[in-house]
Amino acid sequence: MTSLWQHARRPATRDDDSWSVAGNVYYGTGRPIDGMERPFSPEFEAKVRHAYKSNGPVFALMTVRQMLFSEARFQFRQMRNGRPGELFGTADLALLETPWPGGTTGNLLSRMIQFADLEGSAYVTNYNPGRLKMLRPDWVTIITGSEEEPSLASEAIDSELLGYMYDPPTGSEPWFLLPEQVAHFAPIPDPEFQFRGMSWITPVIREIVGDTAATRHKLKFFENGATPQVVVSLDPSVTPEKVKKFQALMDSDHRGVDTAYKTLYLGGGADVTVVGKDLHQLDFKATQGAGETRLAAAAGVPSVVVGFSEGLAGSSLNAGNYSSSRRRLADGTMRPLWREAAGSLAQIVNVPAGADLWYDDRDIAWLREDQHDAAEIQGLQSRTIRTLVDAGYEPETVVAAVAAEDYSLLKHSGLYSVQLQKPGTGSGAPSPTPPTTDPEVP
Repeated sequence: MTSLWQHARRPATRDDDSWSVAGNVYYGTGRPIDGMERPFSPEFEAKVRHAYKSNGPVFALMTVRQMLFSEARFQFRQMRNGRPGELFGTADLALLETPWPGGTTGNLLSRMIQFADLEGSAYVTNYNPGRLKMLRPDWVTIITGSEEEPSLASEAIDSELLGYMYDPPTGSEPWFLLPEQVAHFAPIPDPEFQFRGMSWITPVIREIVGDTAATRHKLKFFENGATPQVVVSLDPSVTPEKVKKFQALMDSDHRGVDTAYKTLYLGGGADVTVVGKDLHQLDFKATQGAGETRLAAAAGVPSVVVGFSEGLAGSSLNAGNYSSSRRRLADGTMRPLWREAAGSLAQIVNVPAGADLWYDDRDIAWLREDQHDAAEIQGLQSRTIRTLVDAGYEPETVVAAVAAEDYSLLKHSGLYSVQLQKPGTGSGAPSPTPPTTDPEVP
Protein backbone atom coordinates (compact mmCIF):
# COMPACT_ATOMS: atom_id res chain seq x y z
CA MET A 1 0.00 0.00 0.00
CA THR A 2 2.99 2.34 0.55
CA SER A 3 3.78 2.31 -3.16
CA LEU A 4 0.18 3.25 -3.92
CA TRP A 5 0.43 6.28 -1.68
CA GLN A 6 3.66 7.35 -3.33
CA HIS A 7 2.10 7.11 -6.76
CA ALA A 8 -1.06 8.87 -5.58
CA ARG A 9 0.89 11.93 -4.48
CA ARG A 10 2.40 12.50 -7.91
CA PRO A 11 0.93 15.39 -9.94
CA ALA A 12 -1.62 14.41 -12.56
CA THR A 13 -1.19 15.16 -16.23
CA ARG A 14 -3.60 17.31 -18.21
CA ASP A 15 -4.77 16.94 -21.77
CA ASP A 16 -4.74 19.66 -24.40
CA ASP A 17 -8.48 20.36 -24.36
CA SER A 18 -9.42 23.52 -22.52
CA TRP A 19 -12.24 26.01 -22.28
CA SER A 20 -12.38 29.62 -21.18
CA VAL A 21 -14.89 31.61 -19.12
CA ALA A 22 -14.46 35.28 -18.26
CA GLY A 23 -10.84 35.19 -19.39
CA ASN A 24 -9.94 32.15 -17.27
CA VAL A 25 -8.74 28.96 -18.97
CA TYR A 26 -9.82 25.58 -17.54
CA TYR A 27 -8.46 22.20 -18.59
CA GLY A 28 -10.25 18.90 -18.79
CA THR A 29 -9.31 15.93 -16.62
CA GLY A 30 -6.07 14.29 -17.72
CA ARG A 31 -5.44 10.68 -18.57
CA PRO A 32 -5.05 8.22 -15.69
CA ILE A 33 -1.50 8.03 -14.35
CA ASP A 34 0.03 5.23 -12.28
CA GLY A 35 -3.37 3.62 -11.74
CA MET A 36 -4.92 6.88 -10.49
CA GLU A 37 -8.10 8.24 -12.02
CA ARG A 38 -7.73 11.73 -10.66
CA PRO A 39 -10.09 14.70 -11.06
CA PHE A 40 -8.92 18.22 -11.83
CA SER A 41 -10.22 20.52 -9.09
CA PRO A 42 -10.32 23.80 -11.11
CA GLU A 43 -12.63 22.13 -13.63
CA PHE A 44 -15.17 21.27 -10.93
CA GLU A 45 -14.94 24.74 -9.44
CA ALA A 46 -15.38 26.34 -12.86
CA LYS A 47 -18.56 24.37 -13.50
CA VAL A 48 -19.92 25.34 -10.09
CA ARG A 49 -19.16 29.04 -10.37
CA HIS A 50 -19.55 29.73 -14.08
CA ALA A 51 -22.26 27.22 -14.99
CA TYR A 52 -24.42 26.28 -11.99
CA LYS A 53 -24.20 29.58 -10.08
CA SER A 54 -23.92 32.00 -13.00
CA ASN A 55 -25.90 30.56 -15.90
CA GLY A 56 -29.69 30.62 -15.68
CA PRO A 57 -30.48 27.74 -18.10
CA VAL A 58 -27.99 25.38 -16.45
CA PHE A 59 -29.33 26.21 -13.00
CA ALA A 60 -32.91 25.66 -14.18
CA LEU A 61 -32.08 22.27 -15.74
CA MET A 62 -30.16 21.05 -12.72
CA THR A 63 -32.94 22.21 -10.40
CA VAL A 64 -35.60 20.30 -12.34
CA ARG A 65 -33.47 17.16 -12.25
CA GLN A 66 -32.70 17.60 -8.56
CA MET A 67 -36.28 18.30 -7.45
CA LEU A 68 -37.71 15.26 -9.21
CA PHE A 69 -34.79 12.94 -8.46
CA SER A 70 -35.00 13.68 -4.72
CA GLU A 71 -38.67 12.62 -4.53
CA ALA A 72 -37.93 8.88 -4.63
CA ARG A 73 -37.63 6.59 -1.61
CA PHE A 74 -35.83 3.29 -1.26
CA GLN A 75 -37.22 -0.16 -0.52
CA PHE A 76 -36.01 -3.71 -0.86
CA ARG A 77 -37.45 -5.76 -3.71
CA GLN A 78 -37.90 -9.50 -3.60
CA MET A 79 -36.40 -11.51 -6.45
CA ARG A 80 -37.94 -14.82 -7.52
CA ASN A 81 -36.26 -16.80 -10.29
CA GLY A 82 -34.60 -13.65 -11.51
CA ARG A 83 -37.89 -11.73 -11.66
CA PRO A 84 -38.78 -8.78 -9.37
CA GLY A 85 -41.42 -9.24 -6.72
CA GLU A 86 -43.05 -7.04 -4.09
CA LEU A 87 -41.38 -4.16 -2.22
CA PHE A 88 -40.72 -4.35 1.49
CA GLY A 89 -38.71 -2.52 4.14
CA THR A 90 -36.47 -3.44 7.06
CA ALA A 91 -34.57 -1.56 9.74
CA ASP A 92 -31.50 -1.53 7.48
CA LEU A 93 -33.14 1.20 5.38
CA ALA A 94 -32.82 3.63 8.30
CA LEU A 95 -29.31 4.49 7.07
CA LEU A 96 -30.80 5.87 3.84
CA GLU A 97 -33.81 7.46 5.52
CA THR A 98 -31.62 9.40 7.97
CA PRO A 99 -28.17 9.47 6.35
CA TRP A 100 -26.80 12.07 8.78
CA PRO A 101 -28.27 13.98 11.74
CA GLY A 102 -31.21 15.97 10.42
CA GLY A 103 -30.77 14.56 6.93
CA THR A 104 -33.38 12.80 4.80
CA THR A 105 -33.41 10.58 1.74
CA GLY A 106 -34.27 13.67 -0.29
CA ASN A 107 -31.18 15.50 1.01
CA LEU A 108 -29.01 12.52 0.10
CA LEU A 109 -30.41 12.23 -3.41
CA SER A 110 -30.18 16.00 -3.99
CA ARG A 111 -26.48 15.97 -3.21
CA MET A 112 -25.87 12.87 -5.28
CA ILE A 113 -27.48 14.24 -8.43
CA GLN A 114 -25.86 17.65 -7.94
CA PHE A 115 -22.34 16.19 -7.74
CA ALA A 116 -23.04 13.78 -10.60
CA ASP A 117 -24.29 16.63 -12.80
CA LEU A 118 -21.25 18.79 -12.12
CA GLU A 119 -18.42 16.27 -11.86
CA GLY A 120 -19.92 13.10 -13.34
CA SER A 121 -19.52 11.13 -10.10
CA ALA A 122 -20.95 11.24 -6.59
CA TYR A 123 -19.35 9.38 -3.71
CA VAL A 124 -21.12 8.34 -0.50
CA THR A 125 -19.27 6.54 2.28
CA ASN A 126 -20.33 4.72 5.45
CA TYR A 127 -16.89 5.25 6.97
CA ASN A 128 -18.54 6.50 10.18
CA PRO A 129 -20.82 3.73 11.53
CA GLY A 130 -24.50 4.58 11.47
CA ARG A 131 -24.25 7.60 9.19
CA LEU A 132 -23.31 8.52 5.64
CA LYS A 133 -20.93 11.15 4.34
CA MET A 134 -20.91 12.83 0.93
CA LEU A 135 -17.40 13.25 -0.47
CA ARG A 136 -16.61 16.26 -2.59
CA PRO A 137 -15.91 14.61 -5.97
CA ASP A 138 -12.91 16.71 -7.00
CA TRP A 139 -11.10 15.55 -3.85
CA VAL A 140 -11.58 11.85 -4.64
CA THR A 141 -9.02 9.79 -6.56
CA ILE A 142 -9.93 6.32 -7.81
CA ILE A 143 -7.10 3.84 -7.30
CA THR A 144 -6.69 0.77 -9.50
CA GLY A 145 -4.00 -1.88 -9.45
CA SER A 146 -2.64 -4.85 -11.33
CA GLU A 147 0.37 -7.17 -11.46
CA GLU A 148 1.91 -4.89 -14.10
CA GLU A 149 4.09 -1.87 -13.51
CA PRO A 150 2.27 0.94 -11.64
CA SER A 151 2.39 3.18 -14.69
CA LEU A 152 0.37 0.57 -16.60
CA ALA A 153 -2.12 -0.24 -13.85
CA SER A 154 -5.00 1.64 -15.48
CA GLU A 155 -4.53 -0.02 -18.87
CA ALA A 156 -3.61 -3.58 -17.84
CA ILE A 157 -6.05 -6.35 -18.63
CA ASP A 158 -6.01 -7.53 -15.02
CA SER A 159 -6.52 -4.05 -13.51
CA GLU A 160 -9.17 -3.84 -10.81
CA LEU A 161 -10.56 -1.30 -8.39
CA LEU A 162 -8.55 -1.15 -5.17
CA GLY A 163 -10.30 1.74 -3.46
CA TYR A 164 -10.79 5.48 -3.21
CA MET A 165 -8.51 8.16 -1.80
CA TYR A 166 -10.21 11.17 -0.22
CA ASP A 167 -7.73 14.04 -0.03
CA PRO A 168 -9.24 17.42 0.95
CA PRO A 169 -6.73 20.32 0.88
CA THR A 170 -6.30 20.42 4.65
CA GLY A 171 -2.67 19.41 4.77
CA SER A 172 -3.46 16.19 6.63
CA GLU A 173 -2.93 12.68 5.37
CA PRO A 174 -5.61 11.47 2.94
CA TRP A 175 -8.12 8.75 3.79
CA PHE A 176 -8.08 5.47 1.91
CA LEU A 177 -11.50 3.82 1.54
CA LEU A 178 -12.17 0.29 0.37
CA PRO A 179 -14.70 -0.30 -2.45
CA GLU A 180 -17.25 -1.75 0.00
CA GLN A 181 -17.11 1.52 1.97
CA VAL A 182 -18.09 3.75 -0.95
CA ALA A 183 -21.25 4.05 -3.04
CA HIS A 184 -20.03 5.43 -6.37
CA PHE A 185 -22.86 6.98 -8.41
CA ALA A 186 -21.68 7.60 -11.98
CA PRO A 187 -24.73 7.47 -14.31
CA ILE A 188 -22.84 8.56 -17.46
CA PRO A 189 -19.57 6.62 -17.89
CA ASP A 190 -16.58 8.53 -19.18
CA PRO A 191 -15.12 6.65 -22.18
CA GLU A 192 -11.60 7.81 -21.29
CA PHE A 193 -11.73 6.34 -17.80
CA GLN A 194 -12.55 2.90 -16.53
CA PHE A 195 -14.47 3.87 -13.40
CA ARG A 196 -15.14 7.63 -13.46
CA GLY A 197 -18.35 9.22 -14.67
CA MET A 198 -18.81 12.15 -17.03
CA SER A 199 -20.91 15.25 -16.46
CA TRP A 200 -23.64 16.03 -18.98
CA ILE A 201 -22.34 19.62 -18.86
CA THR A 202 -19.00 18.63 -20.43
CA PRO A 203 -20.23 18.23 -24.07
CA VAL A 204 -22.11 21.55 -23.96
CA ILE A 205 -19.48 23.75 -22.29
CA ARG A 206 -19.26 25.95 -25.37
CA GLU A 207 -23.05 26.32 -25.46
CA ILE A 208 -22.89 27.57 -21.88
CA VAL A 209 -20.07 29.96 -22.75
CA GLY A 210 -22.07 31.24 -25.72
CA ASP A 211 -25.21 31.75 -23.63
CA THR A 212 -23.23 33.59 -20.96
CA ALA A 213 -21.64 35.80 -23.62
CA ALA A 214 -25.06 36.63 -25.09
CA THR A 215 -26.36 37.57 -21.64
CA ARG A 216 -23.35 39.80 -21.05
CA HIS A 217 -23.89 41.31 -24.49
CA LYS A 218 -27.44 42.28 -23.55
CA LEU A 219 -26.22 43.74 -20.28
CA LYS A 220 -23.58 45.81 -22.03
CA PHE A 221 -26.22 47.00 -24.49
CA PHE A 222 -28.14 48.57 -21.62
CA GLU A 223 -25.06 49.74 -19.72
CA ASN A 224 -23.60 51.57 -22.70
CA GLY A 225 -26.65 53.35 -23.96
CA ALA A 226 -29.72 51.15 -24.43
CA THR A 227 -29.79 52.68 -27.94
CA PRO A 228 -28.27 51.60 -31.26
CA GLN A 229 -24.50 51.93 -31.40
CA VAL A 230 -23.43 55.11 -33.14
CA VAL A 231 -20.31 56.61 -34.67
CA VAL A 232 -19.76 60.31 -34.11
CA SER A 233 -17.48 62.04 -36.60
CA LEU A 234 -16.14 65.54 -36.05
CA ASP A 235 -14.67 68.15 -38.30
CA PRO A 236 -10.92 67.71 -38.90
CA SER A 237 -10.31 71.14 -37.45
CA VAL A 238 -11.46 70.04 -33.99
CA THR A 239 -8.44 69.48 -31.77
CA PRO A 240 -7.88 66.17 -29.90
CA GLU A 241 -8.40 67.94 -26.57
CA LYS A 242 -11.82 69.15 -27.64
CA VAL A 243 -12.67 65.66 -28.96
CA LYS A 244 -11.92 64.16 -25.56
CA LYS A 245 -14.02 66.78 -23.80
CA PHE A 246 -16.89 66.15 -26.23
CA GLN A 247 -16.60 62.38 -25.67
CA ALA A 248 -16.70 62.77 -21.90
CA LEU A 249 -19.70 65.07 -22.11
CA MET A 250 -21.60 62.74 -24.44
CA ASP A 251 -20.85 59.67 -22.27
CA SER A 252 -22.01 61.41 -19.12
CA ASP A 253 -25.26 62.55 -20.72
CA HIS A 254 -26.18 59.50 -22.82
CA ARG A 255 -24.36 56.39 -21.61
CA GLY A 256 -26.22 53.86 -19.44
CA VAL A 257 -29.84 52.91 -18.78
CA ASP A 258 -30.58 55.94 -16.60
CA THR A 259 -29.72 58.37 -19.39
CA ALA A 260 -31.16 56.39 -22.32
CA TYR A 261 -33.55 57.92 -24.87
CA LYS A 262 -32.57 61.50 -24.11
CA THR A 263 -32.45 63.93 -26.99
CA LEU A 264 -28.97 64.16 -28.47
CA TYR A 265 -27.65 67.65 -29.16
CA LEU A 266 -24.52 68.08 -31.26
CA GLY A 267 -22.37 71.08 -31.99
CA GLY A 268 -21.33 72.28 -35.39
CA GLY A 269 -19.28 69.89 -37.45
CA ALA A 270 -20.46 66.76 -35.61
CA ASP A 271 -22.17 63.96 -37.51
CA VAL A 272 -23.84 60.82 -36.06
CA THR A 273 -24.12 57.52 -37.95
CA VAL A 274 -26.00 54.47 -36.64
CA VAL A 275 -23.91 51.31 -37.10
CA GLY A 276 -25.47 48.86 -34.63
CA LYS A 277 -28.73 47.04 -34.16
CA ASP A 278 -31.43 47.24 -31.52
CA LEU A 279 -32.54 44.25 -29.42
CA HIS A 280 -35.30 43.34 -31.88
CA GLN A 281 -32.87 43.28 -34.78
CA LEU A 282 -30.31 41.28 -32.81
CA ASP A 283 -33.05 38.72 -31.97
CA PHE A 284 -31.47 37.37 -28.78
CA LYS A 285 -34.51 35.18 -28.19
CA ALA A 286 -33.78 33.04 -31.23
CA THR A 287 -30.04 33.02 -30.59
CA GLN A 288 -30.25 31.99 -26.95
CA GLY A 289 -33.36 29.83 -27.45
CA ALA A 290 -31.50 27.45 -29.75
CA GLY A 291 -28.67 27.13 -27.23
CA GLU A 292 -31.11 26.46 -24.40
CA THR A 293 -32.69 23.64 -26.38
CA ARG A 294 -29.30 21.97 -26.88
CA LEU A 295 -28.60 22.29 -23.15
CA ALA A 296 -31.98 20.72 -22.37
CA ALA A 297 -31.26 17.84 -24.73
CA ALA A 298 -27.93 17.15 -23.02
CA ALA A 299 -29.60 17.23 -19.59
CA GLY A 300 -32.41 14.89 -20.67
CA VAL A 301 -35.06 17.45 -19.70
CA PRO A 302 -37.58 18.49 -22.39
CA SER A 303 -37.64 22.26 -23.01
CA VAL A 304 -41.37 22.46 -22.36
CA VAL A 305 -40.90 21.04 -18.86
CA VAL A 306 -38.16 23.41 -17.77
CA GLY A 307 -39.95 26.40 -19.35
CA PHE A 308 -37.53 27.42 -22.11
CA SER A 309 -38.87 29.72 -24.79
CA GLU A 310 -38.67 27.21 -27.64
CA GLY A 311 -40.55 24.67 -25.54
CA LEU A 312 -43.38 27.12 -24.90
CA ALA A 313 -44.04 27.88 -28.58
CA GLY A 314 -46.43 26.31 -31.06
CA SER A 315 -48.04 22.99 -30.21
CA SER A 316 -45.57 22.03 -27.48
CA LEU A 317 -48.06 22.83 -24.74
CA ASN A 318 -50.86 20.73 -26.21
CA ALA A 319 -52.09 18.11 -23.76
CA GLY A 320 -50.68 15.19 -25.72
CA ASN A 321 -47.30 16.78 -26.38
CA TYR A 322 -46.84 17.93 -22.79
CA SER A 323 -47.79 14.49 -21.50
CA SER A 324 -45.22 12.96 -23.85
CA SER A 325 -42.60 15.33 -22.47
CA ARG A 326 -43.48 14.36 -18.92
CA ARG A 327 -43.19 10.70 -19.84
CA ARG A 328 -39.87 11.34 -21.58
CA LEU A 329 -38.43 12.95 -18.46
CA ALA A 330 -39.74 10.22 -16.16
CA ASP A 331 -38.99 7.13 -18.26
CA GLY A 332 -35.98 8.31 -20.22
CA THR A 333 -34.09 10.26 -17.53
CA MET A 334 -35.34 9.81 -13.98
CA ARG A 335 -35.97 6.07 -13.80
CA PRO A 336 -32.51 5.16 -15.18
CA LEU A 337 -30.99 7.60 -12.67
CA TRP A 338 -32.98 6.06 -9.78
CA ARG A 339 -31.94 2.59 -10.89
CA GLU A 340 -28.27 3.60 -10.93
CA ALA A 341 -28.59 5.29 -7.54
CA ALA A 342 -30.17 2.19 -5.99
CA GLY A 343 -27.47 -0.02 -7.46
CA SER A 344 -24.65 2.16 -6.15
CA LEU A 345 -26.13 2.63 -2.65
CA ALA A 346 -26.63 -1.12 -2.31
CA GLN A 347 -22.85 -1.28 -1.87
CA ILE A 348 -23.08 0.32 1.60
CA VAL A 349 -26.45 -1.05 2.77
CA ASN A 350 -27.16 -4.46 4.26
CA VAL A 351 -29.41 -5.97 1.57
CA PRO A 352 -31.39 -9.08 2.63
CA ALA A 353 -30.75 -12.34 0.82
CA GLY A 354 -33.01 -12.92 -2.17
CA ALA A 355 -33.67 -9.21 -2.62
CA ASP A 356 -32.10 -6.08 -4.06
CA LEU A 357 -32.25 -2.38 -3.25
CA TRP A 358 -34.79 -0.57 -5.41
CA TYR A 359 -36.50 2.81 -5.64
CA ASP A 360 -40.13 3.43 -4.71
CA ASP A 361 -41.81 6.02 -6.93
CA ARG A 362 -45.43 5.38 -5.93
CA ASP A 363 -45.80 8.63 -3.95
CA ILE A 364 -44.23 10.97 -6.51
CA ALA A 365 -46.79 13.55 -7.65
CA TRP A 366 -45.08 14.04 -11.03
CA LEU A 367 -45.85 10.43 -11.93
CA ARG A 368 -49.56 10.49 -11.05
CA GLU A 369 -50.52 10.39 -14.71
CA ASP A 370 -48.88 6.99 -14.79
CA GLN A 371 -51.53 5.77 -12.36
CA HIS A 372 -54.06 5.70 -15.21
CA ASP A 373 -51.83 3.31 -17.14
CA ALA A 374 -51.24 1.33 -13.97
CA ALA A 375 -55.00 1.01 -13.45
CA GLU A 376 -55.42 -0.34 -16.97
CA ILE A 377 -52.65 -2.86 -16.39
CA GLN A 378 -54.23 -3.94 -13.11
CA GLY A 379 -57.54 -4.37 -14.91
CA LEU A 380 -55.93 -6.73 -17.41
CA GLN A 381 -54.17 -8.58 -14.61
CA SER A 382 -57.40 -8.99 -12.64
CA ARG A 383 -59.12 -10.50 -15.66
CA THR A 384 -56.18 -12.83 -16.13
CA ILE A 385 -56.41 -13.87 -12.49
CA ARG A 386 -60.15 -14.56 -12.81
CA THR A 387 -59.60 -16.66 -15.91
CA LEU A 388 -56.86 -18.74 -14.28
CA VAL A 389 -58.84 -19.27 -11.08
CA ASP A 390 -61.87 -20.37 -13.11
CA ALA A 391 -59.56 -22.77 -14.92
CA GLY A 392 -58.82 -24.48 -11.60
CA TYR A 393 -55.46 -23.01 -10.56
CA GLU A 394 -54.91 -22.29 -6.87
CA PRO A 395 -55.69 -18.60 -6.21
CA GLU A 396 -52.51 -17.94 -4.20
CA THR A 397 -50.29 -19.23 -6.98
CA VAL A 398 -52.26 -17.33 -9.59
CA VAL A 399 -51.69 -14.00 -7.84
CA ALA A 400 -48.00 -14.73 -7.39
CA ALA A 401 -47.55 -15.84 -11.00
CA VAL A 402 -49.32 -12.79 -12.47
CA ALA A 403 -47.43 -10.36 -10.21
CA ALA A 404 -44.07 -11.91 -11.08
CA GLU A 405 -44.98 -12.57 -14.72
CA ASP A 406 -43.78 -16.12 -14.16
CA TYR A 407 -46.39 -18.74 -15.06
CA SER A 408 -44.18 -21.52 -13.80
CA LEU A 409 -45.42 -20.58 -10.31
CA LEU A 410 -48.94 -21.83 -11.14
CA LYS A 411 -50.25 -24.89 -9.34
CA HIS A 412 -53.43 -26.62 -10.41
CA SER A 413 -56.01 -27.71 -7.85
CA GLY A 414 -57.20 -30.65 -9.92
CA LEU A 415 -60.67 -29.10 -10.14
CA TYR A 416 -62.14 -27.77 -13.34
CA SER A 417 -64.90 -25.39 -14.27
CA VAL A 418 -68.30 -27.11 -14.57
CA GLN A 419 -68.62 -25.90 -18.14
CA LEU A 420 -65.78 -28.27 -19.09
CA GLN A 421 -67.29 -31.39 -17.47
CA LYS A 422 -69.69 -33.94 -18.86
CA PRO A 423 -72.76 -34.48 -16.69
CA GLY A 424 -71.96 -36.87 -13.84
CA THR A 425 -68.14 -36.77 -14.33
CA GLY A 426 -67.28 -33.66 -12.40
CA SER A 427 -65.36 -34.09 -9.15
CA GLY A 428 -67.77 -34.27 -6.25
CA ALA A 429 -70.87 -34.05 -8.43
CA PRO A 430 -73.73 -36.50 -7.57
CA SER A 431 -74.41 -39.20 -10.13
CA PRO A 432 -77.73 -38.73 -11.92
CA THR A 433 -80.52 -41.19 -10.86
CA PRO A 434 -82.36 -42.81 -13.76
CA PRO A 435 -86.13 -42.31 -13.66
CA THR A 436 -88.25 -45.20 -12.44
CA THR A 437 -91.02 -46.64 -14.62
CA ASP A 438 -94.45 -46.96 -13.00
CA PRO A 439 -96.30 -49.87 -14.71
CA GLU A 440 -99.64 -48.31 -13.85
CA VAL A 441 -98.88 -45.20 -15.79
CA PRO A 442 -99.64 -45.58 -19.49
